[in-house]
Amino acid sequence: MDCFAQSAFFIYSGGVVISSQKINEQIREREIRLIGSHGEQLGIMSSQEAMKIAEEEELDLVMVAPGAKPPVCKIIDYGKYRYELVRKEKEAKKKQKTIEIKEIRMSPNIEANDLNTKMNAAKKFLAKGNKVKITLRFRGREMAHIKETRHVLDDFAEALSDVAVIEKPSKQEGRTISMVLSEKKS
Repeated sequence: MDCFAQSAFFIYSGGVVISSQKINEQIREREIRLIGSHGEQLGIMSSQEAMKIAEEEELDLVMVAPGAKPPVCKIIDYGKYRYELVRKEKEAKKKQKTIEIKEIRMSPNIEANDLNTKMNAAKKFLAKGNKVKITLRFRGREMAHIKETRHVLDDFAEALSDVAVIEKPSKQEGRTISMVLSEKKS
């Protein structure tokens, strides 16, 4: 048995707790269901008997299903088991796609060419699979004309309607009005 087999938690370099199972002497339940090192059912027995069997095979006793009645324990090499958990966790992270929210800020009196530039940037973000948050910022006296300039966001969404859908409609938050667009699913 390796010296690390006595700890209940394993944290790899990513900082994520992978395993919090009871192992070896930490298992204090009166009765457990034991699964052998080759996957065979060894039946219900005391944790002391199971510990002796694990020591004879020079492996670790690991509680794999603490919620079951009685709890299920398995005789395995804990170091190898821990390594497999880390590997599976990393594989799962590789397959995850993170969706970022890119923000495009505009002022209410934006010119047509600037608006086209912002639209092209939004199209690029949407093509990469990101969501786009369009923010219309008001400064000073522009606050008096919020109602008249709300159409800027509507025009922006209308111009991108072929590649984007409105996920969150425009909403005023203090000195800004924002909306979120996401990629249109074909």
